[in-house]
Amino acid sequence: MRVVVLGGGFAGLAAARRLAKAPLDVVVVDQRNFHTFQPLLYQVATAGLDASDVAYPIRTILRRYATIRFLHARAQAVDVDQRIVHLSGGSGLSYDYLVVATGATGASFGVPGVAEHALSLYTLDDARRVRNEVLLALEAADTDGADGDPGGGRVLVVGAGPTGVETAGALSELIDVAVRHDGLHLDPDLTRVTLVDIQSRVLPGLDPRASEYAARALRSRRVDLVLGAQISEVTARGVRLADGRELCAEVVIWVAGVTVDGTLASTLPALTGGGGRVLVRGDLSLDGHPEVYVVGDAAAVSPRRVEDGGPPRLLPQIAQVAIQSGDHVARQISHRAVDEPTAGFVYRDRGMMATIGRRAAIAQFPGGRIIWGTTGWLAWLALHLVYLVGFRNRAIVLVNWAWRYFKWPSGPRLILGDVASRPVTSLSAQDPIVDRDAVQQPDRSTPRAGPAPGRR
Repeated sequence: MRVVVLGGGFAGLAAARRLAKAPLDVVVVDQRNFHTFQPLLYQVATAGLDASDVAYPIRTILRRYATIRFLHARAQAVDVDQRIVHLSGGSGLSYDYLVVATGATGASFGVPGVAEHALSLYTLDDARRVRNEVLLALEAADTDGADGDPGGGRVLVVGAGPTGVETAGALSELIDVAVRHDGLHLDPDLTRVTLVDIQSRVLPGLDPRASEYAARALRSRRVDLVLGAQISEVTARGVRLADGRELCAEVVIWVAGVTVDGTLASTLPALTGGGGRVLVRGDLSLDGHPEVYVVGDAAAVSPRRVEDGGPPRLLPQIAQVAIQSGDHVARQISHRAVDEPTAGFVYRDRGMMATIGRRAAIAQFPGGRIIWGTTGWLAWLALHLVYLVGFRNRAIVLVNWAWRYFKWPSGPRLILGDVASRPVTSLSAQDPIVDRDAVQQPDRSTPRAGPAPGRR
């Protein structure tokens, strides 16, 4: 029997590895020939790591499995009646079982201007583009300062979930490095990071105590928090809020959420839930087509069977859910291949983590226990090193983090590629960074340093 796995992310690779233990012909299809460790994309975007540190060739990952074949192609459509996946180039790939692990993409929630003026952070290309734009904005601010007109270099992050909090904290540290070690002449009151969210607290999915700690840690890093604010439009100068206020920034990073709409999974003949996620049965198979399974971010995965009645409580779109759901469907396919019954998916919660920066992170465990600070940061480092694919990547990232712990100037602060693809909008010192009445202010009891190099 042939099993086709669409997607080489966490869910797809987990399924393929488990299927390799059964007497099945497994084919993995992905439009990219590498696996991306998405939890560390923000570090590529903020010049903490290089792109190659968080990516690994899929062929190298699967080469030790004799029953798995990898195809570097784009899956364009699925004919569930004929059991054929139509690939780019016009070829078709038949299957007996299909695992759809095509993930999700950034969601704009219908806000005008997101596609034109904001940067997403979901793929490796996104991360490299964000890094270029942020570094360009800082260099432009330094150039404006040399002309006697202190510029901005302001960055606005939309979305206060784990990715937004981690990105905002890392950007603040990047600005600190640019001033202390790269000699950029930046005014600390003009070169700022602002975190915006419609929710009333950061990390709304975690315990309120964790949110309070994260907010304090962000403020201590001079990150402005604008919470409980709805964005009505993204412009070339920043964002406009629903109440008419404007937040100015040279770079807007949109990490407010993801959607399955527009991906291959959204074309399947199935009902969808929030964010376009495909509604699946208890064993994660497609209703009416039990040979098709949907896993990871693409699926509306519930900790209990959907057919029990009532709206399912959907699990978050995180790596652990993707890995466990991919492994689960591989077990079910292996059972069905030998005429054994399938079982419903049971998620084992291993907790949630988020890092704000150097020696500041949060780890929330299933029982409600929370650790933060340096202890939480070390736990965050250890977990990410365990799940990072490839010994080389683990070694490089470990050395990089250790070096960064003892000596700040680390990471590839290089502007690469077509730097003129999206020119930075120049803002003057008179342009408001944000309506200060809406900002939760950091402690500024210490005297303000001027825009001299090496001082903050």
